[in-house]
Amino acid sequence: QVQLVESGGGLVQAGGSLRLSCAASGRTFSSYAMGWFRQAPGKEREFVAAISRSGGSTYYADSVKGRFTISRDNAKNTVYLQTNSLKPEDTAVYYCARASYPIGITPAQAMDSRRYNYWGQGAQVTVSS
Repeated sequence: QVQLVESGGGLVQAGGSLRLSCAASGRTFSSYAMGWFRQAPGKEREFVAAISRSGGSTYYADSVKGRFTISRDNAKNTVYLQTNSLKPEDTAVYYCARASYPIGITPAQAMDSRRYNYWGQGAQVTVSS
């Protein structure tokens, strides 16, 4: 059983930054693409960013492109989401997720939450105006 544990959330003023981390259990972390999704109150969960198994390919939602950066450290079984220039509309619970299969992932697949089968408990990010 894989466990994903997010950390690094919090309250920040607009324009500020936070670095979210997601630590994964297990020995096969490097075999799976990883993703970040978020869910704001009253809204559906939406894709934020994803990263390939090696970290060589990254994918972003248009709403965060240029402000957020996803990265991973396979030696530490950890994926990160650096969030800069935060806006009040970025307020949400942020979830990391592991892809279902140890194979490559296309951009379209990376954005589809159905392609992930393990999810963390979520980290609250609140951006005040």
